[in-house]
Amino acid sequence: MAEPYLATYLNDHLAGSEVALDLLEHLERVRFGSREARFAAELRSDIVADRRELEALMARVGVAVSRPRAVAGWLTEKLSELKMRLDDRPEGDQRQLEILEALSIGIEGKRLLWKSLAAAAADAPALRGVDYGHLERRAEEQRRRVETERLAAARAALGPAPPSDRASPTHEMTE
Repeated sequence: MAEPYLATYLNDHLAGSEVALDLLEHLERVRFGSREARFAAELRSDIVADRRELEALMARVGVAVSRPRAVAGWLTEKLSELKMRLDDRPEGDQRQLEILEALSIGIEGKRLLWKSLAAAAADAPALRGVDYGHLERRAEEQRRRVETERLAAARAALGPAPPSDRASPTHEMTE
């Protein structure tokens, strides 16, 4: 097994899960008490469970958590947050759309993680013993749920609205 590659791959996905959890916490906070906040809390719980599966696998195959990769994930989330602040207010429809799109992409990456590990397990006994099919289906279900929310956010952010209802970005990226 190409262990350095495995360690890098698993740590990249672990860092990605941290970004997803931070984005969901943001949604819960700014949409507190709403249906969207409940959705974010439920999805966050699912992602925590998936993260635990990944951490257990990492421990079983002897892959340590990479501090530099964790920091890189944290920086990525902070840069994403800064970019979104330039686009819309924290509770804005545009921000919600961008968060949901980032989550959708991340969940697809997680689905591909499980699929890749299942393929590698055919030749790597250390990767066996995990129900990757179940994890892949769970990611597909999560992505379907996010897609429903993402499309609702797209209608709110991109659909017609009176100009006074739209928040204008505070800065243009080209300035």
